Amino acid sequence: MADSGRLNIPLLDDNNRGLLANVHPAGWHNPEPKPIYNLVVIGAGTAGLVSAMGAAALGAKVALVERDFMGGDCLNIGCVPSKSLISSARMAHRMRHAGVFGLPAVSTGADAFPAVMERLRRIRRDISTNDSVSRYTAAGVDVFLGSASFEGPDHISVDGKKLRFRKAVIATGARAVHPVIEGLDEADFLTNETVFNLTKLPRRLLVIGGGPLGCELAQAFSRLGSEVFIVQNSRFLPKEDPDASAHLARVLEREGIKIRLNAKPVRVITHQNHKSVLIKTPDGEELIDVDEILLGAGRQPNVEGLNLEKAGVNYDSRNGVIVDDFLRTSNTRVYAAGDICLSHKFTHAAEASARIAIQNSLFLGRKKLSALTIPWCTYTDPEIAHVGLYEREADDRRIETTTFRIEMNMVDRAVCDSEEEGFIKIIVKKGSDRILGATIVASHAGDMISEISVAMSAGSGLERLSRVIHPYPTRAEAIKRAADSYNKTRLTSRLKKILAWWLHRSI
Repeated sequence: MADSGRLNIPLLDDNNRGLLANVHPAGWHNPEPKPIYNLVVIGAGTAGLVSAMGAAALGAKVALVERDFMGGDCLNIGCVPSKSLISSARMAHRMRHAGVFGLPAVSTGADAFPAVMERLRRIRRDISTNDSVSRYTAAGVDVFLGSASFEGPDHISVDGKKLRFRKAVIATGARAVHPVIEGLDEADFLTNETVFNLTKLPRRLLVIGGGPLGCELAQAFSRLGSEVFIVQNSRFLPKEDPDASAHLARVLEREGIKIRLNAKPVRVITHQNHKSVLIKTPDGEELIDVDEILLGAGRQPNVEGLNLEKAGVNYDSRNGVIVDDFLRTSNTRVYAAGDICLSHKFTHAAEASARIAIQNSLFLGRKKLSALTIPWCTYTDPEIAHVGLYEREADDRRIETTTFRIEMNMVDRAVCDSEEEGFIKIIVKKGSDRILGATIVASHAGDMISEISVAMSAGSGLERLSRVIHPYPTRAEAIKRAADSYNKTRLTSRLKKILAWWLHRSI
């Protein structure tokens, strides 16, 4: 077993050996520190990697410290492995329902799972070259593998060595939340840090948490052949649009996932060959027998062990490092980026925040986090993507709105592909075409949302989008249809009369 900090790799096949050779090479010797660094970056996840590489490319002397694996959660236990698993699960689902396309159906069983996981490990290994120690060293970054601890306002220690800095970026990320449930600690449960180490498909799986991770993996394991239960203490995706949440609940239930909403696990009993979980539901208590338990109940920032008090950096265990709109901490030498300080814990948000941290820390920049337009996506099937305000948020701000909604079963390409699930909903300020927000529930919604994000960032409204020529047939036609719906609202009864008079006059 290869173990580094909180992450471990129990299966040392060729794929995982290749991964480790890139992200935490055996026998690595930390370099001798330079007298002082322009920038010291703590954490080599997305935010840390972008900070270090960006600063080095601009000529800065940079040190990068990582206690676990280069690439952080995204590469090792997040985006890359989860989307690889989801991709295989979607293919299995399509094969099982090939009759919809006029083709013979093919069912896959649990015996396919080892090959699915081998593919996952191979993809992760191949992508890991982008985040490797050797790549960053070649770019001029001094890479230190070990735990960082602040020893003062302008220096840290790692592996017994002192690193002095003019500026620093904290990018230590976040980890899975472990809810307090009687008997859970004795049950050998799974989180996103361990679930991708599985080599055998769980026959029965309980997912605790109906957020993005819980919903994505519940659907993936169900499609690969597990009997899946999912327990959520509210509705699914409670921060998302209620229509989107309800739509996803219907899809998961239709696919055979056993859903318990507004429910709470209260006790776990571990047996020799299985686990029993007592669930408190609105209809009473229920005992569910499963083989594995997967936690998907949120994330908490990694602030422990950094000795932030010695640096004069304010933080709390729930929200992480406290920053202002320029990502500056209470120590003006120290900035933060990524999951350690952001409410939006996404890889793309971490990358964007790292770019702000570089400009503001090294070049006296005044870039603001609040100026960013940040979309996000939950990669269920259909996907749920969002950008900007929800209707309820606009109501809370007392902004009057108009909503334009197009069902995907009215979009020709979605019909041709038998992917008619979902809708697109665009919210504008009432009386204008100014886009306040949008939610897309559709296959490839994560790709579609970018057009609306660009429009919002550029200050373009629905009227402008209606003039953009979209290739036919594509799913993005739904966006144009929503924009055309706005244009129809501009055709008032008075304007119709004027147009009719003009056309009649010209005959």
